[in-house]
Amino acid sequence: MLLLIFYFVLDSLFTTIYGVYNHENQSCYGVVLGNKVNEDGTLSMRLKARLDKALDLYNRKLIDTLVVSGGLGKEGFWEAEKMKMYLVAHNVSKSKIIVDNYGNTTWLTGRNCLNLLDHARSVVVISQFYHVRRTVLCFEKWGFQDVCGASPTYFEWRDFYALFREFFAIYSYRFRRYHS
Repeated sequence: MLLLIFYFVLDSLFTTIYGVYNHENQSCYGVVLGNKVNEDGTLSMRLKARLDKALDLYNRKLIDTLVVSGGLGKEGFWEAEKMKMYLVAHNVSKSKIIVDNYGNTTWLTGRNCLNLLDHARSVVVISQFYHVRRTVLCFEKWGFQDVCGASPTYFEWRDFYALFREFFAIYSYRFRRYHS
């Protein structure tokens, strides 16, 4: 039992370091994974932080086009549409934004990007630190050759729970079969 706990702690530490260390390679596409839109239509702080990280990479010309991916939240808003509105309000041309309204999960975002990006094989995925490792794995499983991750410097207490959950999600994705 102690060995399993030790492995869990080491793996979680690796996930944290992997996610916090921003690889930020130059790429044609930056994929921002969606998150909660508040009931009043404003972006959650977590989602705003992801978009601000994407804006930073875009403004430094490390990525050329942004893909915003998310689904219809229980609050009644399409995450990706709200994300696009935020980017446009921050001077990103609409022609530099691709909207994926059906990226309800990390897996679906990867699959949808495979179809949306037309033979692109390199992307920068942008999400919270604990989610970057699984997202990179997902995109690699979908056939993207050069995938790196970036995360905002935004942390909250719920990240501890998310890091715990991510341990199991990563191994679920590792053994998952992918079909286009």
